[in-house]
Amino acid sequence: MKLATLKDGSRDGTLLVVSRNLRHAAKADHLAPTLQAALDDWDYAAPLLEQLSNELNDGAGPSQIAHAFELDPKQLMAPLPRAYQWIDASAYLNHVERVRKARGAEMPAEVKRDPLMYQGASDAFIGACDDILCGSEDWGIDLEAELVVILGDVPMAVDADKAGQHIRLFALANDISLRKLIPAELAKGFGFLNGKPWTAFSPVAVTPDELGEAWDGKRAHLRLASHVNGELLGKPDCGADMNFHYRRLIAHAAKTRALSAGTVLGAGTVSNRERSTGCGCLAEKRAIETIEQGQPVTAFLRFGDRVRIEMFDAEGRSIFGAIDQQVARYGG
Repeated sequence: MKLATLKDGSRDGTLLVVSRNLRHAAKADHLAPTLQAALDDWDYAAPLLEQLSNELNDGAGPSQIAHAFELDPKQLMAPLPRAYQWIDASAYLNHVERVRKARGAEMPAEVKRDPLMYQGASDAFIGACDDILCGSEDWGIDLEAELVVILGDVPMAVDADKAGQHIRLFALANDISLRKLIPAELAKGFGFLNGKPWTAFSPVAVTPDELGEAWDGKRAHLRLASHVNGELLGKPDCGADMNFHYRRLIAHAAKTRALSAGTVLGAGTVSNRERSTGCGCLAEKRAIETIEQGQPVTAFLRFGDRVRIEMFDAEGRSIFGAIDQQVARYGG
């Protein structure tokens, strides 16, 4: 099933069930007021939400289902508008290698043994059609196309072989980075803050079965397409060259503490060794240009630029809807 959150003026919005073709939605707040509430009581809520999903997908139009309507993605918040925890990894070491090579840095041996992982801002997330607000173009505004999982409760020290059973939903993310602020922050030895603003998510989040045979229980073998101003940046395969699969990432995150329901876990910018698949972020494209030509040619995002991130199934149907955002100057 596919779930979304309707903008209603509150911080957490109203839970929706969305049809598989993304055309219709039905309010589900009589079953669970918010997605977080559904995640907190998943064993109870999920079958009820699934029943409503089946009604939407069985051909009944909005007029036949109470609280149903035609869906406009601009009406939506992020599926989970805020979360108790947002953890992002860098599971595609090819991406790390390229970026480090461009600046003349070696790959630390430990990153091949344990995933790179950090905690990001989760007090609020951005809707798929909301602007990317930034104070200056000089900060190096970049997109990062990711496929993330939303978890149920995960016990501390969970075994990687059992970690997959705690995945409740998948979603797409644009993990926005301000590249020119990050080096100075990392040089302090205490991690990201200003360089990682709020993250944007796809219009809907979906249960693993919506990925069909592409989901093998560890990796999702589907391509993630990113466009900037209508031009294809890349379409890498999420399953290829993923050094740390989702089960391993979950187990690593839960090594010393339990994870609460509603934790969002990203695998990092999708990156393939095959150059023809392109890139999932501008930083990697600039790194390749630097390696090959001695300096980057591609510019970071500027005000007015538009970013689109989307994933399609084997029949060419959009699975999550599109992240479709414009970069805008923050005027606060």
